[in-house]
Amino acid sequence: MKVISPFEKNTDAVASEIFRASRRDFLKVGGLLAGGLVLGVSIFSCNEKGKKIATLAPNVYLRITSAGEVIIIAHRSEMGQGIRTSLPLVIADELGADWSKVQIVQAEGDEKKYGNQNTDGSFSIRMFYKPMREAGAIAKLLLMQAAAKKWQVPVEECDTANGQVVHKKSNKQLGFGELVDAANLLPVPLAANVKLKDRSRFNMIGKATPIVDLHDIVSGKAVFGIDAVTEGMKVAVIKRCPVVGGSVKSFNDTKARSIPGVIKVIAIKGAGLPATLTKPLSGVAVIAENTWAAIKARDLLEVQWDLGPNATYDSAKQIEELKLEVAKNGTVRRKRGDFNAAKSGAKKVIEHTYVAPHLAHATLEPPCALAVVKNGTCEVWACTQNPQGARDAIAEALGFSAEKVKINVTLLGGAFGRKSKPDFMLEAAILAKESGLPIKVQWTREDDIHHDYHHALSVQRIVATIDHDNKLSGWNHHIAYPSISATEDTSVVQPSDGELALGASDFPYNAPAIQIETHDAKSHMRIGWLRSVRNIPQAFAITTMLDEVAEARGMDAVANAIDLLGEDRNITFNQELVKTTYPNYGEDIANYPWEISRMKGVIQRVAKESGWGKTMPKGSALGFAAHRSFLTYVACVVEVQVDANNKITIPSVHYAVDCGTAVNTDRIKSQFEGGAQFSASFALKSAITLKNGQVEQNNFDGYQIIRMPESPKEIHVHIIESDAQPTGIGEPPVPPFTPALCNAIYAAIGKRIYTLPIDLSA
Repeated sequence: MKVISPFEKNTDAVASEIFRASRRDFLKVGGLLAGGLVLGVSIFSCNEKGKKIATLAPNVYLRITSAGEVIIIAHRSEMGQGIRTSLPLVIADELGADWSKVQIVQAEGDEKKYGNQNTDGSFSIRMFYKPMREAGAIAKLLLMQAAAKKWQVPVEECDTANGQVVHKKSNKQLGFGELVDAANLLPVPLAANVKLKDRSRFNMIGKATPIVDLHDIVSGKAVFGIDAVTEGMKVAVIKRCPVVGGSVKSFNDTKARSIPGVIKVIAIKGAGLPATLTKPLSGVAVIAENTWAAIKARDLLEVQWDLGPNATYDSAKQIEELKLEVAKNGTVRRKRGDFNAAKSGAKKVIEHTYVAPHLAHATLEPPCALAVVKNGTCEVWACTQNPQGARDAIAEALGFSAEKVKINVTLLGGAFGRKSKPDFMLEAAILAKESGLPIKVQWTREDDIHHDYHHALSVQRIVATIDHDNKLSGWNHHIAYPSISATEDTSVVQPSDGELALGASDFPYNAPAIQIETHDAKSHMRIGWLRSVRNIPQAFAITTMLDEVAEARGMDAVANAIDLLGEDRNITFNQELVKTTYPNYGEDIANYPWEISRMKGVIQRVAKESGWGKTMPKGSALGFAAHRSFLTYVACVVEVQVDANNKITIPSVHYAVDCGTAVNTDRIKSQFEGGAQFSASFALKSAITLKNGQVEQNNFDGYQIIRMPESPKEIHVHIIESDAQPTGIGEPPVPPFTPALCNAIYAAIGKRIYTLPIDLSA
């Protein structure tokens, strides 16, 4: 199974076409497509000249029934970001559908039916926005052509609204359902020949639409992974090796089997090292009639482990080692000018080391999956971000062809990148095959904290120089952290180009000398991507240092940022990167340029909306940070109050966001509100530490997340109106919040923050 990183550069251009579904498509997707007008969307890769070279996403379907219902197959995973709502509403708006008659059906995981379904990297809207609009526009044109033919009027005199075709001159109306048979007889026009709606005529795009799952979620009817059941289902919990790369030497299950309800105890062979992104950990599973019996029996298992080469790992010790490492010369990854000359001729030199700990995803719903294996097939129900990746991994593990594995995608109770990995689904499938029983594997919170694909700690040293003209003359950024790539290849000890391009190698500010250097850092655990990935520590270090640069220059932080960005222009970084080109979150820099004017725009907007520069009471202050991630420009101002006992209160947060065309403002605001809480946890509470290779935290008492009294009291999200292509939303709220908070704390009490989580007593 090929694992696709959510931030590395794609090698092919992507285009789309709309087609009428064939009888073969009907059979392939089953009853979902029976009858009515059915269109499919094909996403494919093409060469630089636009010639089709490979199909990437065969089919996303739109069906209009004779009853006037609009049925859209949602091929992305819903985890609270609203994608099951936002993509269908794009089609519905362009089509002129009655939203109350739109039905959304969750697709199973199947690349041959639905193409790329990996819901990661904040790319769903930007990838599918235009094809979804084209599908809606083509369906609209076919319906209007059918109506125009019936009325004997020019098609240009027709329009659609609320699920009807309307003749504008006579006000005649026909429902979509009345026209589907006639529309089915018409040729499907090319997308290039269909005119899309003008922005001024949008009814839903750019406005707030509640998620379609809202009622079921708040009423308890929604089906998450943990809710999946099937007849005869048994529950399994697993005692996993506490050290990554270890294995089971032997086990005694006599006491465990004495618990009423225990059915079987089965050992699972893990990946060993490398741990990989696609295989389970080594462990011993208890299968029982219910969760309680399984957990009680697991507690009684006696397991002898071979803990492997990571058994001596100490995260605190690694941090101290990396502090020494980043003090040395590293591997140069970006170079402009002569930094040593800038340093030797500087009026001021500012140097600091920034530390961030390992982090866990800690999703509200821990990983869980239900699997049934019978008659040479496997069917799984799971809260997965990447159903096709899971399908391939399960097929390989069971020795089945991929066609014999079916993945049913439930709602996800949080994900943040964790549920793009299939290990918990593999466990269920392996145990179902081994036991011959329908098996639900349930992770506890302790399992989740201990055995995550953790976000790696980082140590960074930045040296900034100010010349005699009070200009930033040099920027030297040293970076060390275990790479995600090391989870697949233990020999990897340096960050990938994609990881560096999450804020570090794409440093956009003007300085005659810029030098980015990386250092070796060995991985001792499973490292994976977490919401906004390496943007988290890199934005923390960079934008807190920029606040110090502003102070050293005697400038306001916002004015300093605007000044350092320089004149409006587009930048690529390619001439200065060493042996690589800028990945740009997988997109061609020509299509999604790094635009200085847009970064300035969000900075100026947030300064205005937050009242930047206003007089604050003693112990209170505003802090600022700005960052581009996943092609989205975000500026953040955090208001903080620090009392005499060092208690931190966050009265308000202001975000300004330029995400291009805003599709669903309800979800954009929701993602930023959640992103502020998410980042506040990392800033104030969260840290994973390891000793003797084992995670020391067990539950939310040790790995703390923000509680309501500590959360930001007000979160204001100011969306920049734009006709630009839509960009990512799920991850961009996270990176600028923490440094804005740290900068506010300094402004309030004069204490700089160099280590996370924040500890004002240190």
